[in-house]
Amino acid sequence: MPRVIANNGCEIGYEEAGAGEAAPIIFLHGVGSDKSVWRPQLAHFGKKRRAVAFDYPGYGDSDPASEGTTRDDYASAIISTMHELGIDRAHICGLSLGGVVAIAINHLDARRCASLILADTFAVHPQGQAIYERAMTASENLRSMAEARVDMLLAQPAAPRVRREVVETMSRIDPQAYCIGAEAVWLADQRERAKQIRVPTLVLVGDQDLITPPELSEELAGLVPNALIQVIEDAGHISNLEKPAEFDRAVDQFISDVEAHA
Repeated sequence: MPRVIANNGCEIGYEEAGAGEAAPIIFLHGVGSDKSVWRPQLAHFGKKRRAVAFDYPGYGDSDPASEGTTRDDYASAIISTMHELGIDRAHICGLSLGGVVAIAINHLDARRCASLILADTFAVHPQGQAIYERAMTASENLRSMAEARVDMLLAQPAAPRVRREVVETMSRIDPQAYCIGAEAVWLADQRERAKQIRVPTLVLVGDQDLITPPELSEELAGLVPNALIQVIEDAGHISNLEKPAEFDRAVDQFISDVEAHA
């Protein structure tokens, strides 16, 4: 069930499942989504540990974001909300914008990160400026944008249920929040931050991701010391939703290995 928690005068939306002594896992969504995209993962990982999916300021059940909010502001909001929920350290899993925010969290407070799982994301996107400009043009009608872009976001042929979910979720986003999120993700250049990561890191990518194609994940994995990379077959840009069993299996194995050697 969606919940909110006050954080420095701003309410942040979240959903959670599970409990236990194992390190929690945090899930961070993409620019065209919200915390609901992680429900398959909450159900799976909640069987063994505390699993929490957050909304950024302006998204989902969170309070609106102020003009000028940055990816570091998103990261700070997540760090503060983790503290409010009594989570000192967690595995941080982010997809697309979520991966950008996960890298920012590690940069701001690496002690919070037991590991990083960076899915369908990048350190810098070579077409980032052009994608950002297109997003600004289309943001006034997000339903039309969602219907026009959904087949690029998902591997084809996409499951009708997944396709509907992606369109409906994107259609609910406040246009101003989407613009802020688009700037946070598409104009990011975190190559130097990636080089400074010292926690265990898994890079995941769908082999049919047209938005952040596998070569960008390969570049990211090459920047992060000792990072592992795994390709999810027959998945596009939203690999956790398209191939949840394969996504969860990869993350499970990675976390098990990290915790076995902690």
